[in-house]
Amino acid sequence: MDTSFDALLEANRRYATSAPRNFDGYAHAGVAIVTCMDSRLQPLEMVGLYLGEAKILRTPGGHVTPDALAGCALGVQLLRVTHILVVAHTRCAMASGTDDDLRRRIAEATGADASEFAFGADPDQAGKLRADVDLLRAHPLIAGRAQVGGFLYDVDTGILERLC
Repeated sequence: MDTSFDALLEANRRYATSAPRNFDGYAHAGVAIVTCMDSRLQPLEMVGLYLGEAKILRTPGGHVTPDALAGCALGVQLLRVTHILVVAHTRCAMASGTDDDLRRRIAEATGADASEFAFGADPDQAGKLRADVDLLRAHPLIAGRAQVGGFLYDVDTGILERLC
């Protein structure tokens, strides 16, 4: 059998001995955060929250994809979310060019053909952030039920700035 995950499973066994339990699944601070999958971001910590207080949705670039939109709608409707933060960040690969640029980089780096893949890259990071915030604010399952804001996190300083 493949043993490539064994170290992670062993770490999980250690974690399980003290893992938090008895959470109910609600966002107890009323917060949902849509942010990038970038490993430099710690969504809860960046806004002073803890486990059980927020719903975290991660996508490439922190964009509001159909899955992120579904998560936000469910959070607002069923999981006590009253505030949604859409958080982009500095030095994001998804804002460094277009999908064609990413496809080319993939082909150069690995030889893989990603020509049919839509990544959602957009060099107009602020414009994309505004569009995502507008989408959430206007959605019938969110509008009037949650406050929505767009933010930029600086990966070099740790500062979060509201843009819209």
